[in-house]
Amino acid sequence: MNLRQLRYISAVARHRLNVSATADSLYTSQPGVSKQIKLLEDELGLKIFERTGRQLTRITAAGEAIIERAERALIEIETIRQAAQEFTDPARGRLTIAASHTQARYALPAVIRRFSRRYPDVNIDLLQGTPMQIAELMSNGTVDFAIATEAMEHFEELLLLPCYHWNRAVVAPLGHPLGGRRPLTLAALAEYPICTYVFGFSEHSQIDAAFREQGLQPRVTFTASEADIIKTYVREGLGVGIVARMACSTEHDSDLLILDAGHLFARATTKIGFRRGTFLREYMYAFMEEFAPHLTREVVDTALGLGGKPALDPLFMDIELPIY
Repeated sequence: MNLRQLRYISAVARHRLNVSATADSLYTSQPGVSKQIKLLEDELGLKIFERTGRQLTRITAAGEAIIERAERALIEIETIRQAAQEFTDPARGRLTIAASHTQARYALPAVIRRFSRRYPDVNIDLLQGTPMQIAELMSNGTVDFAIATEAMEHFEELLLLPCYHWNRAVVAPLGHPLGGRRPLTLAALAEYPICTYVFGFSEHSQIDAAFREQGLQPRVTFTASEADIIKTYVREGLGVGIVARMACSTEHDSDLLILDAGHLFARATTKIGFRRGTFLREYMYAFMEEFAPHLTREVVDTALGLGGKPALDPLFMDIELPIY
């Protein structure tokens, strides 16, 4: 058994049993991946994957248990590497961040610019996706930090720290009837087709909850993961948009009606998350504080010591988070 074999079975599981995609992601050959998996199965004396011919069809029960432990082992090995590099070259390394499109487009550019000036020898990889995709990337050890608003609370192995609150806005073409409906109401909004985030009407979402509480059933005609795409299709006449307020600019969206919706929906809280047990390097602490100034090293270490999510609430009760 070796680390390469553990990486291969973990990657195959992440790529939904697609050996070709796995080989491409690992910069190796498909036969090489298959051979190493077979060698590991022979050594363990069991099947990790079921097959039909040469095609992997599913993960066996034993395979599920082995892959779970393999991924934990790979995370621990990376932690050892990070710890060693912290002592040999503390200002050099790589930081991988997964964030929603809105965070990546509007919240992170200035933060990353300042951080890069401070740590020029830290390479940054920024991955974008839906909240669920981000949480999964974080959970399986692909990224160091996850930045999102929803979905991450479903992964118990993640420690989530609140960064800031944000409100939503409704966008519509100039001259739209909603411009004359003051104050704006959910009932008025429900009269028109709606364009919003792909996760905006998922179970437990704040947007969906607000309409349900008033017994309204809005007609969602278009969803996307990025505010700029939503605004594009609002311009094309598909409906009125519900987006993050930070994604709206009077300079760049002068052709749109921008209506504050902070009174219609509960404010959202963006969080930064990382796996419990992660070895946090000096520049990782620095990034968190750059993104959310109240997340000092002392606060983060206290949160790590507190552990469980309920215990974190008192820690942030006296910290006034900014609102965007």
